[in-house]
Amino acid sequence: MGTLSMPKGVRLNMLALASPTPGSVPRIGALVLAAGAGSRMGHRPKCLLQQGGMSLLERQLQALSLAGVAPIRVVLGHHAKRILQEGALARWSAEPVLNPQPDDGHVSSLRAGLRALPSGLDAVVVALADQPLIDVRAVQALLQAFAQRPVGTQLLQPSVQGLPGNPVVFTCTVMAQILAGDVDTGARQWQQAHPEAVYRWETPDGHYLLDVDNEADRQAVEQLTGQSLRWPHDLDL
Repeated sequence: MGTLSMPKGVRLNMLALASPTPGSVPRIGALVLAAGAGSRMGHRPKCLLQQGGMSLLERQLQALSLAGVAPIRVVLGHHAKRILQEGALARWSAEPVLNPQPDDGHVSSLRAGLRALPSGLDAVVVALADQPLIDVRAVQALLQAFAQRPVGTQLLQPSVQGLPGNPVVFTCTVMAQILAGDVDTGARQWQQAHPEAVYRWETPDGHYLLDVDNEADRQAVEQLTGQSLRWPHDLDL
């Protein structure tokens, strides 16, 4: 895993979040976005691709849960019924959130998920359901970087050789401002409006970049890990 490197002279926010109680443990929840149609994968739920006998979705839920992130909401849309049948949400105490308009894209799923989170959170991790190399160590490193982010920043995005990665983490202030915006306001639009409050965390760990959008991505994962990504029997065309 990559180690956190900070520019000289940058003050660090060592309390992780602007918590009103000094020394208190911040409460960080998570959204996992899994509402897509999988149009480039034969219109199948790519989050159900299996790696080492575990679906990509379950691997994500496991990583977040073991890193101490709770509560977890999974935003579903297309393939919601089939994804729920897989049982990963129940096994990891994650709750489903239905996006009634999944074709509107990630912004609509993000906003649906944020509305479903309980009050009292200090921050939220927003993860993709199809990142096969995100494990508990990757989540822990992300949270540590967020804890040590420069003072005044509110959103962290991992960056690998200048390329943006996922998951991202942002504070409750960002959550509130996104929901106060119009229906087209998501994390990307918030970053564009508040560049001074965004921390691009540079890391050499390419795990944050890789997701599975198409067959070429699936083959790339197999080459990197030596493990095949296989469809469940009922989805294997």
